[in-house]
Amino acid sequence: MVSGNYGTLFGHNMTRNIRFIARLDVKGDNLIKGIQLEGLRKLGKPNDFARKYYAQGIDEILYMDCVASLYERNSLLDIVKDATKDIFIPITVGGGIRSVEDVAAALSHGADKVAINTAAVKNPELIREVSQRFGSQCMVLSIEAKKTDYNKWEVYYDNGREKTAMDVIHWAKIAVSLGAGEILLTSVDKEGTAKGMDIELLEAVSSVVQIPIIASGGIGSLHDIEEALTQSHVDAIAMAHVLHYDTLQLSEIHRWAINQNNFEIRCVDNITI
Repeated sequence: MVSGNYGTLFGHNMTRNIRFIARLDVKGDNLIKGIQLEGLRKLGKPNDFARKYYAQGIDEILYMDCVASLYERNSLLDIVKDATKDIFIPITVGGGIRSVEDVAAALSHGADKVAINTAAVKNPELIREVSQRFGSQCMVLSIEAKKTDYNKWEVYYDNGREKTAMDVIHWAKIAVSLGAGEILLTSVDKEGTAKGMDIELLEAVSSVVQIPIIASGGIGSLHDIEEALTQSHVDAIAMAHVLHYDTLQLSEIHRWAINQNNFEIRCVDNITI
């Protein structure tokens, strides 16, 4: 669960809090990475990466079981329980969360939030049930979006395998009305490409809801981070490829953010930037 001390807020005249999140996609007991949620490649043990990012000053860790919905189970709980022995930042668990009982199990193993996609699409009332029982801050709606036309995106589920015919903007508004406290917004088109985010998608959703948006899918450079944060109203950036392959160091990202005049970041006390 969340604990630990955070250091001084950096910069001057900052008005907007931003977070950097390490996204760990997991299959079985392996960290994996794909392109557009397919062609998955094994990279190692997820908690080895999680501990590394924690030591470097990441704000949050996001664990996603990428095959949980397909096989109707979640295998992350033991991994999360192990992580919380020496990782003291917010942890979100996604994949295979189908009921309030599943949420309770995730929280009891050390998660602070859950990200729900498939089960919420099939039963939107689950959003209300989770937010009422555990608080809206615990209920993260995971949206997997594929572009269909100019300024139009369709909601997908089952790790980008199944289409819904639902409009992403419409679904985001419904989720907020039901009590979602945060949205994890993943562009399936951009995910794993390291060629930049779908800025139009990020702005379209962040401009119509008043809850935090985590942008996911496409980060490959500092320029991509800058573009996402300056051209949309998202609150957090989820990163996988650039961290896993050491394309970017968190220290580089922190230095960039500190030098901006309108962003406020937080870093763990023992991290030197």
